Amino acid sequence: MPISLQDKLVVAISSRALFDFEEENHLFEHGDDRAYMALQLERLDVPAQAGCALPLVRKLLGFNSADRHRVEVVILSRNDPASGMRVFRSARHHGLAIERGVFTRGRSPYAYLSALGANLFLSANEDDVRSALSAGFVAARVYPDSARAGESHPNEVRIAFDGDAVLFSDEAERVFQDQGLDAFQQHESSKARTPLMPGPFKPLLHALHALRNEAVDAMRIRTALVTARSAPAHERAVRTLMAWEVEVDEAMFLGGLDKGPFLRSFEPDFFFDDQTRHCESAAGAGPTGHVVHGVSNQPT
Repeated sequence: MPISLQDKLVVAISSRALFDFEEENHLFEHGDDRAYMALQLERLDVPAQAGCALPLVRKLLGFNSADRHRVEVVILSRNDPASGMRVFRSARHHGLAIERGVFTRGRSPYAYLSALGANLFLSANEDDVRSALSAGFVAARVYPDSARAGESHPNEVRIAFDGDAVLFSDEAERVFQDQGLDAFQQHESSKARTPLMPGPFKPLLHALHALRNEAVDAMRIRTALVTARSAPAHERAVRTLMAWEVEVDEAMFLGGLDKGPFLRSFEPDFFFDDQTRHCESAAGAGPTGHVVHGVSNQPT
C-alpha cells in the first residue's frame, strides 16, 4: 500500500520558520537568488542556527515512537532544491527526524498543503500565509525574531491561542470595531448560549485535542485561550468550546491588558493572534505567529 499521512498531525513549515536564515534571506529578498544559492552552498556544512519554531517542532516530533508515528513535519519552502540540502543537513544536526520537503525556488509553495493534508502551516512569508488561510488552511506568519521558548517544560507542548478571528470567527470583533466595547459586551451577553462560528484555527485545536488523548508517556500537550475578552463576554467563548467538545487547560480573560506578561508566565512554545499589536507584545515573551485573517487584517 502507498504511504499516507492521513492519520498524522502534519506540520508544514518554511525553512525560515525552522532555522535562522535571516542573513541569507536578505540576499533573497533583494532579488539576488544566485547569490543566495551560492551562500547557502558555501555554508552547506555549516548547520543553521535554530529558528523560532524549532523547539515546537522538536517537541511535536517527540510524540513519535518506534511503533507509532503520530506527527509528520514537512519542509515547505521557497528555497531552491540545492539550498534545500543545507536545510535537511541542519535538521539532521539538530536531531530532527524530518524526511520530506518541497522546494519551489521563489514560487509560493502553499498549493502543496492540500496534497500534504497539512494541519498547520508556519511561514515567515505573509503572502503565502494569506493565500493558505484564504484557501481554508491553518496558517500563521511567524515572527523570526521572537524570543525563544523557555526550557522549563521539556516534555510538554504548550500552545496558546487568541479567541476572536483565531479559534472563533471574527463576528464579535466586527461588532467591537464597528460599535465599541459596550455594544460588544451586550452582543456577546445576549448570545452567550449561541456558539460562535469556527475561526481558522479550530481544526488545529481539534487535532491537538486528539493527539493529547493518545497514550504517550514521554510528551503532553497543554493549551491556553488568551483573549482580550472579559466578563460577561467570557461566557460565550467558554460555551463555544464546550459545544465543540474540546478543552483548553487555561483561559485568560484579560479585558484589554497586555498579553505579553501573561504569556511569559505561561511559557508557550507558540502563540497565535490575529492582531499585530498583540503579536508584537507576545513576540517578546516567546514564539509568535500572526494569523493574517479577519476584519483586523483586511487591506486598507
